[in-house]
Amino acid sequence: MGDEVLSVRGLGVRTESGLQLLNDVSFAVRAGERVGLIGESGCGKSLAALSVMALLPDGVHAQGSIRITRADAAGGHQVSELVGGREKDLSRIRGKDVAMVFQEPMTALNPTMRVGRQVAESMVVHGTRPDWRSADAAAVELLDAVGIPDPARAAKAYPHHFSGGQRQRIVLSLALANDPALLVCDEPTTALDVTVQARVINLILRGIAERNAALLFVTHDLAVVASACERVIVMYGGRIVESGPVEEVFSRPRHRYTQGMVAASDLLNVDERGRLVTIPGTVPQAGRFPDGCVFRNRCRYATAACEVLPSWTSTAGVAGYACFNPAGTPSAHGKSNA
Repeated sequence: MGDEVLSVRGLGVRTESGLQLLNDVSFAVRAGERVGLIGESGCGKSLAALSVMALLPDGVHAQGSIRITRADAAGGHQVSELVGGREKDLSRIRGKDVAMVFQEPMTALNPTMRVGRQVAESMVVHGTRPDWRSADAAAVELLDAVGIPDPARAAKAYPHHFSGGQRQRIVLSLALANDPALLVCDEPTTALDVTVQARVINLILRGIAERNAALLFVTHDLAVVASACERVIVMYGGRIVESGPVEEVFSRPRHRYTQGMVAASDLLNVDERGRLVTIPGTVPQAGRFPDGCVFRNRCRYATAACEVLPSWTSTAGVAGYACFNPAGTPSAHGKSNA
C-alpha cells in the first residue's frame, strides 16, 4: 500500500439537539487500498461517508479529525483538515482531492445540463483543464473510458436520455474527472440490476487502479465487498465494531454482529423450520442505541459485562474488534464459543 490518503480520528457526529449519531470512529485508507464499510441501514456508514465529504446536512455537526493527504506537484504532500473547515476551502477539496459516487444515479446529475458539459465543468472549476475546449475533449475521453457508446454524441445528450446503469457510469466519470486521491462510493450499485452492478464495480476498480487512488466503498452487500475490497470495516450503532482483511473477517468473524451478518448472508443457512437465519430484533433509531456494547440488546451472548463499552482488541495491524464475548473463543467448558 502507498501513503495514507484518508485519516479519520475520533470522529463524532451529533445533532444540534444533542443526539449522538457517530461515536469515536477512527480508521485510515492508503493510496491504492480498497476498503469496504458495511453494516445494516441506520448503523452510520453513509453518515461516515458524508462526513468524509464534509456534506453533513444542516443541524448535524462533526467533531474529531478527518484529513485528506495528497501528493503535490513539487513531490511533497498537501494535508487538508475537513472538520471545521470553511466552505470556501472545502469546495476546493470536494471533486478534486476527494470525490463521491452517490447511491442514486437518477438524481446525482443535473437534469438541465448536457452530461459532457457537467463533466467538463468539474475540470474547469478545479483548474485541472485550462479552458472549456480542452475540458470538453477530456469529458468525451472520460465517457469513452467508462463505456458510454458513441461518447462524442452522448456528451451532448441530457441525463434523461440514458438508462440507470449508463447514468451511474456518467456519475463515475464525473467523480474521476480530476484524478481524486480518494474515491468514496456510497452504495453505488444498489439501484442497478446484478449484471450492470458487476460492470459498474469493474469500472470503479479500474478507475482507481489507473490513478492509484484510495477507495472507500460503502455498502450493505457483503458479496460486493468480498469481490471489490481488500479490507473491511464493520459499523453498528455509530461505532466501528470490527475491522480487518476481508477474507479473515468474513471467514472468522469475531464480533457477534459481524458473525450475525455473515450467517444471514448465506442463503443455504436455515433454521430447524427451514427459514433463513436472521439477526434478532431491529436496528434502533439513530442515536438511540444502548449504552455499553451497542449490539447487546440484540445479542444472545450478551452478559452484564456488556453494559460497559468494550475496549478495542487488536489482532494484527489495523485488524481488531470490540466485544466482550467474541466468536471463536474458548468457553468455560473448553469448547469453542462459536
